[in-house]
Amino acid sequence: MRTVDAAGLPIGDDHPPRIMGVLNVSKESPYDPSVFDDPAAAAEYVDDELISEGADIVDVGLESANKRFDVLSAEQELDRLETAIETVEQVNGEAVFSIETRYSEVADEALSRGFDMVNDICGFADPEMPAVCEAHDVAVAKMASPPDLERPGAVEDVDDIYDALSLNGFTDKTILDPAFGGWSEAKTTDDDRETFDRLREFRGYGYPLLVSINRKNFLKEIAGRDTEGALPVSLAATSMAVERGAHVIRTHDVAETRDAALVGHRFSRDRTRTDAVEELDVTTVREAERHVARLDGDADAAADAVARAFEVRGLTADDRAILADEGVTITDTNPALVAGTAATLRAAAGRISGESGVLDDLATAMTTAGN
Repeated sequence: MRTVDAAGLPIGDDHPPRIMGVLNVSKESPYDPSVFDDPAAAAEYVDDELISEGADIVDVGLESANKRFDVLSAEQELDRLETAIETVEQVNGEAVFSIETRYSEVADEALSRGFDMVNDICGFADPEMPAVCEAHDVAVAKMASPPDLERPGAVEDVDDIYDALSLNGFTDKTILDPAFGGWSEAKTTDDDRETFDRLREFRGYGYPLLVSINRKNFLKEIAGRDTEGALPVSLAATSMAVERGAHVIRTHDVAETRDAALVGHRFSRDRTRTDAVEELDVTTVREAERHVARLDGDADAAADAVARAFEVRGLTADDRAILADEGVTITDTNPALVAGTAATLRAAAGRISGESGVLDDLATAMTTAGN
């Protein structure tokens, strides 16, 4: 996993989670507490409610990305950019300032006038965006999106998110965002929950991850909360996201989110990382497949990278012999510990499927081992 330098702020596995606070200068944005059209008031909000509460990055939005609203042109965004620039000039605190846009010309202007990084909600649908970011030598958050400037984040199938993240390639300072939220009519809250389940998978490209899950519907539904009451579920998910490998958390609730992110970071599994060796954060075969593909390896190797263990009661001596012959590890106890790589377990499942009693139950469990 590479470390990305965002205007002197290192982002990656070897560093604490970074908090991205949100400021909007878009009148149509749905979250009123963060919406401003007066630079002085906006700067005061940034100092008092974002930076002083622990925001490392301040993300400034020029328009709402809500699909219910018309998409602004680059010229319209440039008109609003003046308010954003005046705001940054009046802020007293220290932070990395990110401009949220889909247009390379807006990014170029913002970076030329004081902004430090880009949050591209259309994921390089504008093919000039990577070149602009490289020319300014800045970090860029790239959200999974189709190649369409008017449909940010509208990836309609979770299985397509990974490929969408690679649209028009990467810069050396790319940060990847798997696009949580209702960016298209076809995307459901179940899709968001599956995306969250698969969060480690998006580490497969080797770039840091940004997640924007603050008060999202897929979390609110779990606890039956409205937006106002959704902070607790957002914080629970934040800790889980960091534990699963997220590096930047975008939020309106900076202080609380910072604390939750630090808890997730503290209890993340320690992994070996040296100049020569990096232990990968892999828990499923699909996650391993992403790293194998990145390394141009044999896809079959992925099933050897994941192990599973089962506690099994009632195995006979013949059952144990069959499992041992298939290379499965088994203890001489009752209940027994049965363990192996996903590849070994699945191969064994093919032999014992249809056997009577305990073995057939075990075969069912081993068939999907490592998924």
